[in-house]
Amino acid sequence: MLSHHTPESMRAPFALYSHGVVVPPGAHVLFGSGQLGITLDDTVPEGAAAQAELCFESIRNLLHDAGMGFEDLVRINAFVTDRAHLPAYMEVRDRFIESPPPASTLMIVSGFAREVFKVEIEVVAAKKFSK
Repeated sequence: MLSHHTPESMRAPFALYSHGVVVPPGAHVLFGSGQLGITLDDTVPEGAAAQAELCFESIRNLLHDAGMGFEDLVRINAFVTDRAHLPAYMEVRDRFIESPPPASTLMIVSGFAREVFKVEIEVVAAKKFSK
């Protein structure tokens, strides 16, 4: 349903992502708010990997609620507060993301609304449902 594009005429991606993804006409599109590494009881783990794990679990729940899965991801925008958090984030992401991977951007930012957060992840997903 989604069409992933990583042309051979371009440099290959640095990690697990596609350079572009086409959403077909008539698909339902989900725009997910940024998810933070926080539990239902407001616990925020210290480490970036544990926070990323919670972010992706929340994304899984959001996708499931919309009748979608990780295979329906079109784009991931991820934000970390320190370059040192990149390997932990990428290791967790690679466990959740299926191939072909979605388009993706990973940015280092100065911080979030609460200083305790190290990772935030937002997504766009699309799926064509049968009528």
